[in-house]
Amino acid sequence: MSFANPVWTRFLPSSVVLSLARVGPLGRMRKAPGTWGSLGGVFLQLAVFHPLGTVLSLVLLAPLVWIGAALCGEAEFRLARRDPGEVVLDEFLSMPLCYLGWQQMVGILPAGWGPWPILLAGFLLFRMYDITKPLVIGKLQDLPGGWGVMCDDLAAALATCATLHGLVWAWQHWQR
Repeated sequence: MSFANPVWTRFLPSSVVLSLARVGPLGRMRKAPGTWGSLGGVFLQLAVFHPLGTVLSLVLLAPLVWIGAALCGEAEFRLARRDPGEVVLDEFLSMPLCYLGWQQMVGILPAGWGPWPILLAGFLLFRMYDITKPLVIGKLQDLPGGWGVMCDDLAAALATCATLHGLVWAWQHWQR
């Protein structure tokens, strides 16, 4: 597998590359653009991935992640900066991974709570993992091109998902 950026991104106008990599206005927020990109990803989860199961979510996310890595790498090149803060497509596309197995997690909550505790916990955990970059998460930024931008967020999302499932398991066993 090659980690080089694909050629097709070079032919896109800078305005298109940067607008997509910034997820429109989210990357232009003055304070904490990564947090805004993550919040946009929560809405992506609700709008697109909420009704889907784990397998279908992964099938849909795989090409989006590949396209996202290509666009993030091209945005890095055009902005002449490594992992610029305004590039938030990585956070945006990673957030749905936090909620894999979503139906099972929401299903154990008391009636009337809805999905909000899971959404909030996932958002907060993801931001914590994305900012602190514990263990191998920080090393993934060293991957070349857009993969370095994307993979640390993907790992933070998977760590969030595992933590959420652990918390749900603990909640279930504590309630017995």
